[in-house]
Amino acid sequence: MIFYFTGTGNSYWLAQALGKALHEPWVSLTDLWRSSTDSFNFPLAAEEYILFVYPVHSWGPPVIVRQFIERLSFAGYQGQKIYSVCTCGDDCGYTTEILEHSLKKKGYSLAGSFSVTMPNNYILFPGFDVDPEEVASQKRTVAAGRVAEIVTAIREGKKNTELYTRGTVPFLKSRVIRSFFVTFALGKNDFYATDACISCGLCEKVCPTKTIRIRKDRPVWNHTCIQCSACIHRCPVHAIEYGKISLKKGRYVHPDYK
Repeated sequence: MIFYFTGTGNSYWLAQALGKALHEPWVSLTDLWRSSTDSFNFPLAAEEYILFVYPVHSWGPPVIVRQFIERLSFAGYQGQKIYSVCTCGDDCGYTTEILEHSLKKKGYSLAGSFSVTMPNNYILFPGFDVDPEEVASQKRTVAAGRVAEIVTAIREGKKNTELYTRGTVPFLKSRVIRSFFVTFALGKNDFYATDACISCGLCEKVCPTKTIRIRKDRPVWNHTCIQCSACIHRCPVHAIEYGKISLKKGRYVHPDYK
């Protein structure tokens, strides 16, 4: 079983690719979370793989993934192998270690961790922007080969740490910079809709935390935002901005994400 979380489609594409290769179903955490269930229980087959597929958020797993694990339990768990496969624009820092800590609190452990480099899409901070299209296309091409390597490693029961890109100064990124992200960025947001808004309601539909509500034909954001960026990237007319930071920056959605 593959549990995936995605904002712009990179992790959705990865979950599908892994699911088809490993013959495992993929389940959207956004759909589960929006159901407002207090707990999540899933039956497991004896030989079933369990994968968490998600994007790196400020060199750590998305808040919603960790909160999901807190409510998660498995019926029939007998040590089935659990894997973390994250997507990142460049590197991952201690993302795996943070996720593993959440799993250990529930009595589960990771059998292996992998990462797949995908096009950058974080535009909510100065100096960050999407990749040029030629770079994004190249990353997606290379990613297909990476998936094949990960599938082989899982089938052979290997951890293959060389298939996880920790990057430089991981402590600074995951323990220091991420702490500021969690403290000051999550919940707070400066999103707004411009006059280009066509009141289609897609932003409200794709928001995993029900942060967005349509009021008087315009989206309004409350303070439960986890900065997944789904709304700003998937707006069909690019009518959503984030203060002045996102002005003149690009938008990105995986071409296979509908």
